[in-house]
Amino acid sequence: MTNKVQSHGMSVTLERPEGSLLVEAYGDGGFRLMERRVEGSLFVRESGFFPVDADDLASLNRTHIDSLMAEHGTPEILLIGTGADMALLPRALRLHLEEQGIGYDVMSTGAAARTYNVLTIEGRNVAALLLQVP
Repeated sequence: MTNKVQSHGMSVTLERPEGSLLVEAYGDGGFRLMERRVEGSLFVRESGFFPVDADDLASLNRTHIDSLMAEHGTPEILLIGTGADMALLPRALRLHLEEQGIGYDVMSTGAAARTYNVLTIEGRNVAALLLQVP
């Protein structure tokens, strides 16, 4: 699938496999995926996107991770978007991810969404846990 995007006087052509689930936009407390606005934080995989009951890093916990991995499978890498700015995961959550053998990378939500898109286009087994950006 090819989409043309006009941005600041520059034309960008996005090449992606047909039917790929990509994060098209983020901000104002939600995301746009599949040309549809979705409010709140999300877990995104090629197979779909799912709400996450955590508005910020302080409310994200191991139960969220365990539930998402049990229901949707463990990806090769889990990208964790921490909101508008990059922040470190709480120690307990880092240790839990490592104990579970879940590979992860932490970055701002915008960077995580862009990285998820690139890795998805490359055909990688990736998921993103994206905390909303107000």
